[in-house]
Amino acid sequence: MLKLIIGNRAYSSWSMRGWLALKASGLEFEELVVPLYDQSWEQRREGDEFAPSLGKVPVLWDGDTVVWDSLAIIEYCADLTERDLFWPSDVGARGMARSMAAEMHSGFANLRRELPMNVRTNVGPTPLSDSVRSEINRIMTLWAQARARHGGTGDFLFGRWCAVDMMFAPVVTRFVTYSVPVPPFAARYMEAVLEHPDVTSWIEQAQDEPWVIEQFEPAAKS
Repeated sequence: MLKLIIGNRAYSSWSMRGWLALKASGLEFEELVVPLYDQSWEQRREGDEFAPSLGKVPVLWDGDTVVWDSLAIIEYCADLTERDLFWPSDVGARGMARSMAAEMHSGFANLRRELPMNVRTNVGPTPLSDSVRSEINRIMTLWAQARARHGGTGDFLFGRWCAVDMMFAPVVTRFVTYSVPVPPFAARYMEAVLEHPDVTSWIEQAQDEPWVIEQFEPAAKS
């Protein structure tokens, strides 16, 4: 059986993406939650289960095959099942979706740093730096273009739930946590993401986690 190693649901955006991919695949998998940065973290990340991911999560094991990095896990799940489960069937739409997923994967460093993921709290309106505002504007542009070109009558960026929505799902939770103002079309999209059963399940399970990482809590930012 597949085995997915993830970090705390409350804080680990990359784990969320990998987990959403496994859920979308419909494949059975075992799940191991590893508390990030606790007293045993350094020792645990050096174990065989993390090799060769350099101690990062998520990590997917399929027998002797190990796949790390959320986007790689998405692609592996697509290879195991049907690519249409993860990417639009239209070639042009698929190219745009892959580009957006790749940009989310490699970019938006200021947003990640200044608005860390925390699905257990709502900080309320939060001052945003110019660099973060610029990245949010870029995300709004990407969402608007995808919806206008390929959204059709569906609720998601390319109509139906797909890999690019999984990549942006943690961003949606950040916008909620920090009460980031967004235009109406984006608010509707965010509502659809938050109502997706897999996203709902992830957030609900995060509420019951006993672990707290102070650097990602509102008190640490005040």
